[in-house]
Amino acid sequence: PNGSHVMTIASEFYLVGFPGSRDLHQVLFATFLLLYSVTLMGNTVIIALVCVDKRLQSPMYFFLGHLSALEILVTSILVPVMLWGLLLPGMQTVSLPGCVAQLFLYLAVGTTEFALLGGMAVDRDVAVCNPLRYHIIMNSRTCNFVVIGSWAFGFLFQIWPVYATFQLSYCKSNVVNNFFCDRGQLLKLSCSNTLFMEFILFLMAVFVLFGSLIPTIVSYSYIVSTVLRIPSASGWRKACSTCASHFTCVVIGYGSCLFLYVKPKQTQASDYNRVVSLMVSVVTPFLNPFIFTLRNDKVLEALRDGGKRCCHPFRN
Repeated sequence: PNGSHVMTIASEFYLVGFPGSRDLHQVLFATFLLLYSVTLMGNTVIIALVCVDKRLQSPMYFFLGHLSALEILVTSILVPVMLWGLLLPGMQTVSLPGCVAQLFLYLAVGTTEFALLGGMAVDRDVAVCNPLRYHIIMNSRTCNFVVIGSWAFGFLFQIWPVYATFQLSYCKSNVVNNFFCDRGQLLKLSCSNTLFMEFILFLMAVFVLFGSLIPTIVSYSYIVSTVLRIPSASGWRKACSTCASHFTCVVIGYGSCLFLYVKPKQTQASDYNRVVSLMVSVVTPFLNPFIFTLRNDKVLEALRDGGKRCCHPFRN
């Protein structure tokens, strides 16, 4: 790796990956490969069910299909590169364009996911608080607007931060102490004064997280006040089950990202960064299919029927 102080633009970066022995790397490889395979299968099954099953043709499942697509993307941007790195004896080399693409896609998909979770919270609010007008308010036009708006916002919002990150001078080193092109570690390697940029990035992270968290908090406060007025236990249970999956997803998603992004110092300890990045890129996408299927009767029914249809040809 080039540690020269005359270098201003790094043409490639070296990813340290995970510390430890070859044996530990093999165990990590097998574990992450299993989690990645289950993540791909689980989220692909949800997308297929939402597209095929008539019972799941409602706004909630339309959004869920897009959320599953985002989970597949966020894990596929990081995990295959990470798995390849675990097989290599030394550090992993990533070209500058590869590093730019990975960081941009990772941040853009993450931002899109937060915007979509905010939209899903409003959808749950309308479903519980205004059920009679639900299909009028959440019509196909509204749903398409929420989804297209979330994707467009996520990808457009991250153009400047990523562009600005790679305009910095990297003269200290080009060794990134993580398993992917982590922005916090890239800022650490820069010999430019990054203080102002870190402050702007901090404000942008606050805007994304709290911009989607505020509609979620407002929606859930309306949902709670409505649920408390429901006299019957069965109605209360139905309202809670409607929101349970989304609420669990919000807690896991926002919790891990608050730790990762909303802090004034972007260049904190690499081990801490590595663990929280694993939560975002491996654990959350892995849990998503289980959260939405095990807590949802309609999805479980569709899954059972789909399983029966798949097994039927083999019985004959």
